[in-house]
Amino acid sequence: MAARTKARKRALDLLFASELRSESAVDALDRAVAEGDAPTNPYTGVLVRGVVEHAEEIDALISAHATGWTLQRMPAVDRNVLRVAVWEMLHADDVPAAVAISEAVGLVRDLSTDESPQFVNGVLGGVQRGLAKA
Repeated sequence: MAARTKARKRALDLLFASELRSESAVDALDRAVAEGDAPTNPYTGVLVRGVVEHAEEIDALISAHATGWTLQRMPAVDRNVLRVAVWEMLHADDVPAAVAISEAVGLVRDLSTDESPQFVNGVLGGVQRGLAKA
């Protein structure tokens, strides 16, 4: 597994767990570092901090392209994978949108429902098309 793929998975773990605990993902990241369980790849921290910093913008884009679904109705894994991918599409200049989408689909294929890969691909495809028009 590539280093950035592992970083995305670790960021997803932190985002998912912090949501379940109703705490800030940045606080969860900082606690992991303080407890000696720091992510080995700095990109994990970049992702977590980026998703938290731009949460409103990211969630608005996801909501706009998730036809018939609210964020609250989505499986938590899907919701957080979408957040990571949308952050990368918006703010990671060295990550092509196609790579962000492919990585997101791979994560939900391994970690979520059978319908999740198609759903995540569709939402992110809509985000990508919307960004291309802007």
